[in-house]
Amino acid sequence: MESASGLFPGRAPLAVRMRPTSLDEIAGQRHLLGKGSPLVALASPDRTTAGSVSVILWGPPGTGKTTLAHAVARSSGRRFVELSAVTAGVRDVREVMQEALTQRDLYDQSTILFLDEIHRFTKSQQDALLPGVENGWVVLIAATTENPSFSVVSPLLSRSLLLTLNPLDEADIGALLERAVADPRGLDGRIRLDDAARDALVRLASGDARRALTALEAAATLAVAESDGETPAVTADDVAAAADRALLRYDRQGDEHYDVISAFIKSIRGSDVDAAVHYLARMIEAGEDPRFIARRLVISAAEDIGLADPQALSIAIAAADAVQLIGMPEGRIPLAEATVYLATTAKSNAAYNALNQAIADVKAGGFGRVPKHLRDAHYPGAARLGHGKGYVYPHDTEIGIAPQQYLPDELRGRRYYEPTTHGQEREVAARLEKIRRVLGE
Repeated sequence: MESASGLFPGRAPLAVRMRPTSLDEIAGQRHLLGKGSPLVALASPDRTTAGSVSVILWGPPGTGKTTLAHAVARSSGRRFVELSAVTAGVRDVREVMQEALTQRDLYDQSTILFLDEIHRFTKSQQDALLPGVENGWVVLIAATTENPSFSVVSPLLSRSLLLTLNPLDEADIGALLERAVADPRGLDGRIRLDDAARDALVRLASGDARRALTALEAAATLAVAESDGETPAVTADDVAAAADRALLRYDRQGDEHYDVISAFIKSIRGSDVDAAVHYLARMIEAGEDPRFIARRLVISAAEDIGLADPQALSIAIAAADAVQLIGMPEGRIPLAEATVYLATTAKSNAAYNALNQAIADVKAGGFGRVPKHLRDAHYPGAARLGHGKGYVYPHDTEIGIAPQQYLPDELRGRRYYEPTTHGQEREVAARLEKIRRVLGE
């Protein structure tokens, strides 16, 4: 039986060994790597066409920010310097700038400075980058997982091009895993990856290439340790054991995706907070896109809660904004808060029903001419046609409501919105009853 240590050459982790050496090997991010794109221009070895614009790479962990920087440097042949905002200070930045200036002036050698986690730099540390970036001493490639609008100083933002990286899709992760199994830099064909294990690794990755390769390496180590001398096969059980977690059956493109989100929304609508939180947990653990979950919460707040609790929509939108701002895994916290709030508050779909009924009338031809007193009276000749004549400005009345006709003649007296007595809509119903009496409805 081959030992686990004999399977993996060298000490470097699989994710490091499989780091692409050129832009052609990059998984995903096709929207940033088209012909003539800034990154492709930066990677050009031809100095007459090579790009010189500094860039800020913004995206979730494992989407290839560091990989892109290394690939650009290798392809371009430029001098490459890497700093981490976790350990570097102003002095380190100034030393890099001075050396870059020296290399340019004495040896005509341009420098790419890759700065990881730039959001950890203070304002003064980021300001130290400005002279080198502005004067072209370095081409800065900065990476961040946080929104640069909040974490990067404005002068540096204005001198750089912001590029957004997306989580890798399932096809990208799958191709990455297969390459790692076969590539001599990776596992060199010494293990087999069955389909169930591949699918499990894709789900665990949640769009993070590094996480996928790390889990593959751990699962392969287990498979080798348990093999009987033949080429070991990595199974879904190996992936589960290596990741120390149960593998959910969840295909983000299949039935389980739709079944779980359906159960999630129906649990919120049915006010079963425990069921709603359960389905939220299933989606999070299966690697569902948190932005998809957030969008469904916003829809639920508007459709199922409505004016019974108008604050619900604000909370759902705040959760969606928070997920976009902070990403995962912390994004699960505002998602949970919004889920609990929506599930436990009063419900009403009266506003939703009102719009549906109005749309049905319009589709059926139930619309007439706008009453003349409501028509636009500002354009030349409108007054001659009687537009705006007789209109009563509600703010000029004592109670702020003008008893005049608003619906077309064909729909006069038609009611669409019928509020419930749930939550705050009870107050809306009482106020609306008084309004309709004043309007003579």
